[in-house]
Amino acid sequence: MEKQIAPSELIINSDGSVFHLHVKPEMLTDNIILVGDPARVNLVASFFDEITGEVSSREFHTISGVYKGKPIMCTSHGIGADNIDIVVNELDALANIDFNTRTVKKEFRQLSMVRIGTSGSIQEDIPVGAMVVSRKSLGIDGAFHFYKNSEKYRDIEMENAFIEQCNWKEIWNHPYIVDADTELADRLQTPEMFSGVTITANGFYGPQGRELRLPIADESYKEVLHNFNYNGHRLTNFEMESAMVAGLAKLMGHKAVTICSIIAGRMAGKANTNYKGGIEDLIKIVLDRI
Repeated sequence: MEKQIAPSELIINSDGSVFHLHVKPEMLTDNIILVGDPARVNLVASFFDEITGEVSSREFHTISGVYKGKPIMCTSHGIGADNIDIVVNELDALANIDFNTRTVKKEFRQLSMVRIGTSGSIQEDIPVGAMVVSRKSLGIDGAFHFYKNSEKYRDIEMENAFIEQCNWKEIWNHPYIVDADTELADRLQTPEMFSGVTITANGFYGPQGRELRLPIADESYKEVLHNFNYNGHRLTNFEMESAMVAGLAKLMGHKAVTICSIIAGRMAGKANTNYKGGIEDLIKIVLDRI
């Protein structure tokens, strides 16, 4: 007998939509753009040739449509790996769970998810305005460890090197490193884009080495991360979602990659809050190549 997923585990709204996203299965497309800001969904959708659906709930805003004959949707996830846990699980449920029987579908449906984000560079040669493809993501949020078999998709040797080189404190979350989908990343990357290892932090200030009124626990934190090198891999930028996107996608059998527009140079102490043009350019590239 097939296992039924209990109503407490997969909450389906009275209108047949999934609990947080409020998206119904028939609205789902195979290609999905993920963005943090709910307002940025409107920007992505402004390039669609046709809009076929829209729904909004809390920080989760979704617009589906057609771009150059290709069905596509954009969903906002808000900030942080905890929100990614919600969004990716619910997108997978829409694709691979029958909401009527509450059982896993016999035929697997693979999704391609591209997160378009903003980020801070921790390398001087990656300037404000650059685009970075997260070929690997290093999560310090801890969320991925709650899933069985995560070790199958983690770069354990690189994790150990990171812990040793950076004198990583045991009281902090154990880091995890996951690769993006190679085929999807290759398809999306353009010659002008940088690539590297993106740090997914569990906060915007202290966990990314920012000091306002509170000092951080390790004064050398940012410099140590800047200097890390493992077999030619260096840490390129900070954000708050890419590792969990890549990790859950690997576990579930989906394709995923994060590409960020750099809006802050952390080593130089510079930032650009007027970054809409750069994000628009990145959106166009992703829409044409996804």
